[in-house]
Amino acid sequence: MVALAFILRLAGGVTTYLALPVYGHAGDEEQAAGFTYTDAYRRDAQAWELASSDRPILDAFNSRFSSDQYGGLLALCAFLYRYLSPDAHRTLLLVIMSALMGALGVPFLWKAADLQWGEKAATASGWIFALYPESVLLGGVPMREPYLLAFSAFCLWGFVSLRTERHMRRSAAGNLPPETGRLLREERPRNDIFESDKKPLLWLALGILGMLLVSPSVALVTLVILGGWLYFTSERGRFPWQAAVLLAVVFISGLFLLSSALDRGSLGGGGPLGVIQNFIRESLKWNAFKIEEGSGWVQKLFDEMPDWMQLPFVMLYGVLQPVLPAILIAPTTIVWKVIGILRALGWYAMLPALILAFWSGPGPGAESNRAERRIQTWLSLIVWAWILFTALRGGGDQWDNPRYRVILFLWQAILAGQVWVWWRETRNAWAGRVIAMEIVLVAVFAQWYLNRYLHLGAQLPFAWMVVLILAAWVLIAAWGVWRDRAYRV
Repeated sequence: MVALAFILRLAGGVTTYLALPVYGHAGDEEQAAGFTYTDAYRRDAQAWELASSDRPILDAFNSRFSSDQYGGLLALCAFLYRYLSPDAHRTLLLVIMSALMGALGVPFLWKAADLQWGEKAATASGWIFALYPESVLLGGVPMREPYLLAFSAFCLWGFVSLRTERHMRRSAAGNLPPETGRLLREERPRNDIFESDKKPLLWLALGILGMLLVSPSVALVTLVILGGWLYFTSERGRFPWQAAVLLAVVFISGLFLLSSALDRGSLGGGGPLGVIQNFIRESLKWNAFKIEEGSGWVQKLFDEMPDWMQLPFVMLYGVLQPVLPAILIAPTTIVWKVIGILRALGWYAMLPALILAFWSGPGPGAESNRAERRIQTWLSLIVWAWILFTALRGGGDQWDNPRYRVILFLWQAILAGQVWVWWRETRNAWAGRVIAMEIVLVAVFAQWYLNRYLHLGAQLPFAWMVVLILAAWVLIAAWGVWRDRAYRV
């Protein structure tokens, strides 16, 4: 699994590096250099500029180098160039490193999922994490996402392993006679608790530190995820004060690092929270404007709809990116057609699983089942909040939006793996019904794109398309509810 993940990412990176100059869009500077992402092209150029100069690597955190918002990944790329390839600009060196980091998260994810949810869920989540097309594409270029996914996997394994070890110790002490259990609890902290906890703590700390260097905002989100996990699985909702203090210290540190990085763009004052708030507000406005200016039919729809509907429309449009019917039908070069179809198929295969994650999983029963249920609900809420936020943040862009979304792909893969195991064990009919709803959506928009690009069939007004899709969804849901009740009777 790990070897295949690495080979796919490396092969994808090398293939696009060689194919884009030949089969990419003519006149595009980034594609002529073999890059799929503009950010990767600029970061690579500035990393080589810094590495081949006499300036220190820490200059990557200087505002002079604007290709990397936070500076951490640029510093790493410059370090690799300076000490592993000082004589020539070997771009594939960074591709190898990205592929390695993209694959490195697989064993940590598998081990953590195996400890928490069992081998079946771990295997399903691991394969999804290894094979997801968007992750494979990003793992073949010098972008921050493969690094963040690896760091997230480090954190997950450290966190789950730490909780598992402590739970096993408490269980063992609880099964002993009272006096023996008390002595065990008193003696172990002085002797070997730190030793047994050291490895998980080190990986958890390494993951958080790596995120703080590459993207402090993701470190903050990860702390929120882990903090919620602790809260919803603790007895009677009690939160360990030691964990609360540690999370608060790291969270505040990350907040200042994030605001410092964003403040490079002169986003006004008001302290860390003010800078971050200004950045989010301005970026949402800019991306909504960008999608309107970049698409004639979106501009037409914006003119027809009230102002309050524009941001929700951008959000929904972003959730559907990359739009599968558009990729299948819109004309483009062969290399972008293949990349686009794979990316869209991957996302449209994930969507039903992420929707079903709210209802799948352990049913009511033992306390352990209720705890597992709370974890899955919490992760589902976080994942969907992130999907909706990145849909707004990316402005419905078919490249930025999926790239931002994949930052939390580790948690998406976990949910999708659990849903897969749940469906295999229950054969729940609602999985097929949710997929049928998605097929209706794709079919209606496919007809619209066929008319737009190939002039086949009649073009339905956008409002009619929405009504048609919603009506079909209501019919599918109503039929499903009726069938379920009929079977129960």
